[in-house]
Parts: sequence; C-alpha cells; structure tokens
Amino acid sequence: MKLVLMGDLHYHEIDKTIPGLLEARTAFYQTLLGRFLEMDADLHVSLGDLTNFGSSLELLEVYELLRHNDRTFIHVLGNHDLYGQTRSEVLEITGQRRYHAIDTDSAMLVFLDTAKEMDFTDWGGWIDEKQLQWFEDMVLASGTKPLLVFGHHPVYNTTAGSEKEKGSIHPSIDMWRILSRKNGVGIYFNGHTHVDSIVAQSNWTFIQLSACLDEHGFRVVEFAEKEIRISAVDITDADVLDHAPILHQYMKHFKPNPNARGKDSDREFEVPLLTAARLQ
Repeated sequence: MKLVLMGDLHYHEIDKTIPGLLEARTAFYQTLLGRFLEMDADLHVSLGDLTNFGSSLELLEVYELLRHNDRTFIHVLGNHDLYGQTRSEVLEITGQRRYHAIDTDSAMLVFLDTAKEMDFTDWGGWIDEKQLQWFEDMVLASGTKPLLVFGHHPVYNTTAGSEKEKGSIHPSIDMWRILSRKNGVGIYFNGHTHVDSIVAQSNWTFIQLSACLDEHGFRVVEFAEKEIRISAVDITDADVLDHAPILHQYMKHFKPNPNARGKDSDREFEVPLLTAARLQ
C-alpha cells in the first residue's frame, strides 16, 4: 500500500484586479496539484485546510483542480475549511465524509474530524464524545494491524507547536486514553501548525506536515515487509517557486513560516513493523 499526503494547501480566493495575481495563483496551484496527482498511490490525502476560508468558490475551484478519474482523494476537514460555511454545507459540496475508517489487509486507516465549525476566534481542535467513542472502537478493532490515523490538528504536546494554545486538539480531551489502547504500531498524521515534525512516543509515531505554501511538497507513505517508510518529496518547478512569494504578499488568513522545514530528521522516517511474538 502507498499513500501520498498533502499538508495545509490554503487554496484561496484573490483580488483579480491585482496585476499578475490570477496568473500566479493559477500557475502555482495547477503545477503543485498536478505533481500531487501524478504520483501513483492507493490514496491521495489532504490533512485539512485544503482551502483558506471554506467558501463555495474555493471548494469548487480546488476540487476541479483535483479531479482525476484514476485517483481516490480524501479530504480531512481543517479549521480553515469550516470558516465560511457549516460542516454540512462543506461536506455536501465536496462529497466527503466527516469521519470514517478503511480497513485493509495491511492496516486500518482512520480519518478524523478535529475542526470546529465557523469559529473565528478559536482555531484549535475539538472532537465530540460520539466521535471519540467511535475512534476508540476503531483502535480496538484494528487489533495488531498497524493503525494509521489522519487528522488536521495534532495531539497535544506531541509534534512541534502542538504545545501552544490552539495548536492542537484541546488538551482537555484525553487522546492518550484512547491511543494507549492500541496493540502494536500506531502512526498519527496531521497538519495545522505549519512546520514539519516527527516525534515517537510509546508505540506511536506522530508525523506533522508543513503548509504547501511554505514547503512545496508532499509525504509518501509506503508499506514494506518490515517497516512503514515515510519520505518527503520536494516540488521545485519554477511555477511553484517563483509564484509562492506573490501569493504570500496578498493572502489573508495566512502568515508564512520561515521555519516550516524543520530538521532533516523531521522529513524522513521508518516505523518498524512489530512481529506477532513482540505483540503478545
């Protein structure tokens, strides 16, 4: 199994009266998403904040760019995706599911909804009791198979920036009570803080992706016989590199992060697969 993951994309509406801005946005996003979709994988996943404000126009335009008959695209909701409309309105436009699981021979994949709806003052994460109970059921149902979890917000005090206010799922939610019930390998993928970060705690590995407008690229997750490999792919096309600064200059609700790349150790990682004997 192979997955391609995208961090915060922040596809955004623009002022088309600004000379060259429409051309810059078109070139940047068409090229970046073209590279994303041309990578062969079983799933292509956005870890949230696919859009900058969640307007109908943003959603319709970015989904048109993501249209590809041979790709299965999963969009995890981020806080920016729910600023402009209700959750139900966004899901109706995108055709996505709020939260769900995919059980395969290789692993259990769980996709969470950690975003608050139309809350402009608190961009931190939240999960209601119903979803928490469902998530706990999925952790238990995964048994000894690897469990891969995809959410927009990090678990509190794991990856870089997750210890800050509004930088994670709210710390009052005891995620470790559920995570600790996993028997075997668990990997949690997230965005939100706009910095690459990889942290191993207990039997869990936390993989955080920076924003595509800062670090132009993706993560590839590949299953091998004895490990799960996470690698970084940089996109260096001129249409991406040359136009990102122009987009930064005129964007609302987004501030570039000069430290987004993190360290080399925050971009590549191998998670060993435990043998049956070690799981007992």
